[in-house]
Amino acid sequence: MENRSATVLARVAEIVGREHVLTAQGDIEPYLVDWRGRYRGKALAVVRPADTHQVAAVVAACAQAQIAIVPQGGNTGMCGAATPDASGSDVVVSLGRMRAIRAVDHGNSTMTVEAGVTLAAVQQAAMDAGLHFPLSLASEGSCTIGGNLSTNAGGTAVLRYGNARDLVLGLEVVLADGRVWDGLRGLRKDNTGYDLKQLFIGSEGTLGIVTAAVLKLFAAARTRVTALAAVPDVANAIALLRTMKQALGDRLVGFELVSGYALGLSRKHHPELPDPLPGHPWYVLLQANDSAADVPLASLVEQALAHAAEDGVVTDATVAQTDAQAARLWALRENISEAQRREGPNIKHDISLPISAIPDFLAETESALAGALPGAVLVVFGHLGDGNLHYNVAAPAGASARDFLANTPLANRIVHDRVVAHGGSISAEHGIGQLKRDELAHYKAPLELELMRRIKAALDPDGMLNPGKVL
Repeated sequence: MENRSATVLARVAEIVGREHVLTAQGDIEPYLVDWRGRYRGKALAVVRPADTHQVAAVVAACAQAQIAIVPQGGNTGMCGAATPDASGSDVVVSLGRMRAIRAVDHGNSTMTVEAGVTLAAVQQAAMDAGLHFPLSLASEGSCTIGGNLSTNAGGTAVLRYGNARDLVLGLEVVLADGRVWDGLRGLRKDNTGYDLKQLFIGSEGTLGIVTAAVLKLFAAARTRVTALAAVPDVANAIALLRTMKQALGDRLVGFELVSGYALGLSRKHHPELPDPLPGHPWYVLLQANDSAADVPLASLVEQALAHAAEDGVVTDATVAQTDAQAARLWALRENISEAQRREGPNIKHDISLPISAIPDFLAETESALAGALPGAVLVVFGHLGDGNLHYNVAAPAGASARDFLANTPLANRIVHDRVVAHGGSISAEHGIGQLKRDELAHYKAPLELELMRRIKAALDPDGMLNPGKVL
């Protein structure tokens, strides 16, 4: 094995350049641990190819030597999907050097980009072209398009634009044997058989390595309205969602639910942020955009909120008057995860439910957790507009991290059993990776798992792509 590994690394160094084959521990350390610090692995090397041809050659060399590959983008994932195992025998292929924006097609409203381009750079390039790429995540400054597509990322605009898979027209993918599938087509209609790109989107690098994509672009927003509303409970938040949909149609881009505790946690660790509506149990942060410049969008939002207040759906509300005020309201929401990390240990759940089922789910699950984990605190927030909740169970004050996190299997079973009972999913937008692999096996129907394994066997028969993830 040692001689084989040395031979492969020498061949890979010829392909990408010796300076882009990292083996020293200090150099590879950032690639071996996930963003949350939950998973840490080892690697034979970290390889940094510059283009698709180099990726293909590296994969072919590793496949011939039967050395497994762990693809990695911005390494901002939440489930350990981009972290190698502890064997030290795998090669991490980092796509961070592949940062080219290959083309912007104004007439077709598309952009072709390489996998290592950050989400923020794609957004900026679309903006420079007078267009809009709507995928939006808190990690957009460091997450990459390849990772976004490999995990089928969601974010705050799914209500209007859909998940990552809804924003892609074509893909370029390096397969497990090193061949390149060129599916970079900018077509909105193509009924020529199976839609192969959808196999790779959301597969977390287990079926192929995404190296480039054709992305949909949209008209840029010229009018934006951001509002924060206080509501008595989640049922009223859902009622407000119906009201705003009726009033705004597809101009309603985002509709975020935040518990009072989660909002307070964000402000505790970011005291510079505003506290415009203190003391309420639940909040809704909503975003409305219009591509027209002179439309009474703010008036429509204010009127809808006023009617909701008259009906008792909304307790209080504020509408941002400037872009700076809007940014500060969004910062309250976007900083919750970081505030949680600073606060202490928590057991995270990224779940989705039919929107109508959310109030009953919350009531039942809170009661069950209170009995099983006395003193635990619930930090609940998420994308109510598409039914996605980040349902996190935080440790009681003074609890040790190790003791509390030992309850993870119990908390998972309580939460996930109720999610499934209400027709939901145990992973809404973060993926499976290592974190939820056993949970997937527990909850997924046997036939679905069989079909997934058959697809994996067809595309990666030797199991060389991201082993130990998803399945």
